[in-house]
Amino acid sequence: MPVPGPAPAPRSRNAALVLDLLRTAGERGISRLELAERTGLTPQAVSKITARLRAEGLATEAGHRASTGGKPRTVLRLVPSAAHAVGVHLDRDELTVLLTDLAGTAVALRRRPVDLGAGAGPVLDAVTEEVRAVLGEGGRVLGAGVAMPGPLDRRAGVPGRVTGFPEWAGHPVREELARRLGLPVVLDKDTNAAALGLALRPGAPGSFAYVHLGTGLGAGLVLGGAPLRGDRTGAGELGHQTVQLDGPPCGCGGRGCLEVLCLAAVARGERAGAARILGAGAANLVRLLDIDQVLLGGRAVLAAPEVFADGVREVLAGLGLTAPVGVVAERDAVAEGAAWLVLAPVFGK
Repeated sequence: MPVPGPAPAPRSRNAALVLDLLRTAGERGISRLELAERTGLTPQAVSKITARLRAEGLATEAGHRASTGGKPRTVLRLVPSAAHAVGVHLDRDELTVLLTDLAGTAVALRRRPVDLGAGAGPVLDAVTEEVRAVLGEGGRVLGAGVAMPGPLDRRAGVPGRVTGFPEWAGHPVREELARRLGLPVVLDKDTNAAALGLALRPGAPGSFAYVHLGTGLGAGLVLGGAPLRGDRTGAGELGHQTVQLDGPPCGCGGRGCLEVLCLAAVARGERAGAARILGAGAANLVRLLDIDQVLLGGRAVLAAPEVFADGVREVLAGLGLTAPVGVVAERDAVAEGAAWLVLAPVFGK
């Protein structure tokens, strides 16, 4: 079971800013003087903040670095083992559970098949069992982030009418898992979670679309460095834009949706064709939002990453769109992002 205790969230925006700079500095660390320069805080304020972070076990001194004058600077580093978070990717046919440290690095992983159509009871039993199994691998656990197909209401913590699985609509997933696990739980769409995790990586573009093609098709949107969820968590439903009037019916109730066309091409083994269809959707996003980059991920993409990347690039180039296209190679990007649903607030994100 998890080790109880308050989450080590900083008490102020300034403390969160300092802690985030410690996170992004990594093993190299950062000095108090550099923290003051980058935050605009006074050296005295930085000293008070870092002293409290050290007292909480979140930061530690990690040697010295030569300075341009005077005595060497003391370097500070984040202590990743100070706290942990659970990331859960609940897909239509597979459950992935990760335990990460405070820096978002995975320290334990479990995976098992599930059937979302079996209903909330049996599926949440499986989630509970797998989360409990990884909790013994870490110390203080801040909470669990759960990412699943949308649509869903992030604020209420309940899924909507998941395509093909209407029985999940309105089920209190967040409330039930929090009660079962004895932990705070955050629920979000799978694509939003992945986009959040990607946005927090060093060097991430300021605006991008994470296009996920697996058992379904959706997009996580990042604008100005932050995920765009929409007031009802409805942003990014890329798979259900109509691209073929009077096309084949989709489980969402529409016809000719990008998702049903793309998944049908994948099922026929026509990956190049699926890539072109995906490219049409990506082009719509680039035109609509003027994003810096398109990132592709998901099980279907990772089965033939070059085919999908080349196909999407070809469609964009043919339309005169210059946004670069990349592939997120990590299979567990959604589960990792789900853990960041819990970790991000600690760093003021």
